[in-house]
Amino acid sequence: MTAAVLQNVLASVGGLPSIEFSSVAPSIILALGGVLLLTVVSVTKDKLPVWFPAVWTISAAVAALCTVFRLWIRVGKWGNLSLISGAVGLDRFSLFVIGTLCVSVVMGALLLEGYLRREDLEGPEWYVLLLLAAAGGTTMAAANDLIVLFIGLEILSIAVYILSAMHRRRMSSLESGLKYFIHGAFASAFLLYGIAMVYGATGSTNLARISTFLADNVITQNGLMLGGIALMLVGFAFKVAAVPFHQWAPDVYQGAPTPVSAFMAAAVKTAAFAGMIRVFVLALGPTYRDEWRPMVLALAVLSLLVGSVMALVQTNVKRMLAYSSIGHAGFILVAVHSSTAMGTSAALFYLLSYTFMVMGSFGVVAVVGRKGDGHHQLSDYRGLGRIRPGLALAFTIFLLAQAGVPLTAGFLSKFYVIRSAIDSGDTALGVVAMLAAVIAAFLYLRVIVAMYFEGEPGDEVAPVKVPAAVSVAIGIALAGTLLLGIVPDPVTHAANEATAELVAPRR
Repeated sequence: MTAAVLQNVLASVGGLPSIEFSSVAPSIILALGGVLLLTVVSVTKDKLPVWFPAVWTISAAVAALCTVFRLWIRVGKWGNLSLISGAVGLDRFSLFVIGTLCVSVVMGALLLEGYLRREDLEGPEWYVLLLLAAAGGTTMAAANDLIVLFIGLEILSIAVYILSAMHRRRMSSLESGLKYFIHGAFASAFLLYGIAMVYGATGSTNLARISTFLADNVITQNGLMLGGIALMLVGFAFKVAAVPFHQWAPDVYQGAPTPVSAFMAAAVKTAAFAGMIRVFVLALGPTYRDEWRPMVLALAVLSLLVGSVMALVQTNVKRMLAYSSIGHAGFILVAVHSSTAMGTSAALFYLLSYTFMVMGSFGVVAVVGRKGDGHHQLSDYRGLGRIRPGLALAFTIFLLAQAGVPLTAGFLSKFYVIRSAIDSGDTALGVVAMLAAVIAAFLYLRVIVAMYFEGEPGDEVAPVKVPAAVSVAIGIALAGTLLLGIVPDPVTHAANEATAELVAPRR
C-alpha cells in the first residue's frame, strides 16, 4: 500500500530526478569523507594514530580537487551540465570555486593538525566539520536553484558555527561561536525571506527560469521583486562581512581558534561570493542590473574605507586581519559591481589569491599565538625577525601581498579588480579602491616594523615553535602567493575561461 502511494506521488511529479554522480563527485567526496571519517574513528576508537584525521581530510580534499580537473576538461569538451532536474549547474565557474575550496581545506587541515596538538584538543570532529563545511560551500558554488543555494549555505554555516566555539578552554571561543550563530541566523533569515519574495514575484526558485521569466515579462508592480533583491543582498553581505553588516567579524575572528578564523576568511568568503555572483550577476543581471548595482556600490565603498581605516587603529593582530578581510571583501564587491565577464574573472582570481595570502597569514598568527592561542597583540610580534627570521619573512611576504606589492598575488588581484571597474565605466570606484589599498598599506607596515625594528636584542621573548604541518601549510601558501604574482598566466587563463553561466533544466 505504502509503495503504491509512493509510486503514484513520484509519477505525479515526474519521478525521481536522475543524478549523474560522477558530475557531483567533489561534493560527494567531501561530504562522504566527513561521514566516513567519523564512522571509522568511532569503530576503531583510540587505535588510530593522532595524525590520521588530518591525513584523511587532506586526502579527501586532494581527491575532490583531482575530480575538479577531470570535470574541467569534460565541461570544456562537452559543455555545461544540468544536474538533478536543473537544481545544480556545473560550469567552469563553479569548478574554479570548488577547486579554491579544496585548497583551503588542505591548508586548513594542516593548520589544525599542529594547532590541536599544541592545545591538547586532538579529535576527528574538527576535521569532520571542516569537510562538511567545504561540502556546503561546493553546493553553493554549483547551485542553479535558490533552495539548493540556501541548503548549501546552511550546511557551511552550521559547521563553521560549531568550529568557532570548539576551543572548550577559551571563553572567547565560546563567545565567538554564539555571536557568529546569532548573526548568521539573522543573515539566513534575511536570505530566506528574500528567496520567498523572489519566488512570489517570478513563480520559480530556479535561477535559469527566473532569468527567463524576467526577460520575457515586464513586472509592473515590482515591489515584491525589489524587496526580495534587497533582502537577499543583505543576507549575502552578512556572510562576506561587508559594511555595515560586518559587526560580527572582528569579535568572531579574534575569539575563534586561529585555524578556524583562517578557514572562515578564505572558504566562507569564497562560497558566499560564488553564490552572490550566481544570483545577482547571472540571474538578475540582465534585467535588474540597474536596481542592485547601486546597493553593491555602496557596500563596496563602505567596506573598502571602513575596513582599511578601522584596521589601522587595532592593536590585536587577529582583529587587524579581520578588518583587513572586510577591506578585501570590498575589493571583490568592486568586481561584482562591474557585472561583466571581466569582473567575474577578476573576482575568481582574487578569491584564489586571497585564500593563499590569508591562510598563510593566519598560519603565522597561529604559531605566534603560542599555547593557549592568546598572544595576538602587536607587541607579541616584536623581535620575531630575530628569533624566527624565516617565519617573519613569510609573514612579511603575506602582508606585502595583501598590500598589493608587485610580484605577489595581491598586486595582480587588485589590478584585475580595478581594471574591471574602469572598463565598466566605474573610474571613481576604481580610484576609491586604490585609495583604500594605500591606507591599508600602513596597517601591514605596522606589523612588519614591529617584527624587525621594535624591541631590543636582550628583551625576553617567549619561544615560538613551528609544527611541521603548519610549516607545510605556510610553505604552500607562500608558494601560491609568489607564483600567482610571478607566473600568473595559467591561473589567469583559467579564471578567464571560468565563465559563469546559468544552465537551463533538461526537459
